[in-house]
Amino acid sequence: MSADGTPAEDPSADEALVRSLLESQHPDLAGLELRVVDGGWDNRMWRLGPELAVRMPRTPRAPGLLRKEHRWLPSLAPGLPLPVPVPVRTGAPSPRFPHDWTITRWVPGEPADRAPLHDPRSARALARFLSALHHPAPDDAPGDPQRGVPLSKVADGFEERLRRGDVDGDIDRVLAVWEQARAAPEWDGPPLWSHGDLHPANVVGTGGVLTGVIDFGDMCAGDPATDLSAAWLLLPSGSAERFFSEYARADEATLLRARGWALLRCRELIGIGRAGDAGLPGGKPTWRRPALDALSRVLASRP
Repeated sequence: MSADGTPAEDPSADEALVRSLLESQHPDLAGLELRVVDGGWDNRMWRLGPELAVRMPRTPRAPGLLRKEHRWLPSLAPGLPLPVPVPVRTGAPSPRFPHDWTITRWVPGEPADRAPLHDPRSARALARFLSALHHPAPDDAPGDPQRGVPLSKVADGFEERLRRGDVDGDIDRVLAVWEQARAAPEWDGPPLWSHGDLHPANVVGTGGVLTGVIDFGDMCAGDPATDLSAAWLLLPSGSAERFFSEYARADEATLLRARGWALLRCRELIGIGRAGDAGLPGGKPTWRRPALDALSRVLASRP
């Protein structure tokens, strides 16, 4: 990681390296066009021909996230109504590059942190996607200490900021929404599959409509309220009610917890978009504006 908290780029992870890895491990794909594209937080990414992408880890946790996707996403993808980046090949560690890497399906569209989902039809698309994804996970499905868990397990940093008054937005309203979320009964159903990291940079759209979901490295089993925060994080103003009428499986307690998760995610994304924010990484400026807009939507909503 760099001094401001951003993932450090490996200068050796260039096109020549990726091409050489393809030639040695996947020679049938090595002749396809290769060009670098803007990747996510944990991985650097190249387009590989018209239908594939190469993802190369650039943070310590990234190889494990890629292995998780490769283990679970191929079996989940056929039941999902939107395209997802299904892994199709694995790359093994080698003297040239000492980490696992992967080749996935390319999901076309523009990331929503750059082109917001302004079309109301996105509410139905997201509701159908999460309705299909949120089903009971097997006993050996991965958990996550920061997602799909009771809010009490992830509240410390946020509540400390509340006590200091160091939270964006109307503090009184933030506190009211947070207290309602913390007071809501915990999830008592079976652990459900969840994406775990639904924010604007992890979905893509076409013409303002949601058309794909990407980056499943944080997928886990647990409380679906973490994912349901996307009703405010991703959708245009006035769409949360439409989303929940389509999703139709969130009781009042789950909705309240989802709003609490939305506050947490907004705070995290605002910090990531503001380099140097205390305790949070920086360096993704395209994440800040969508997170501030989402926070306004959360605070304007009613349970």
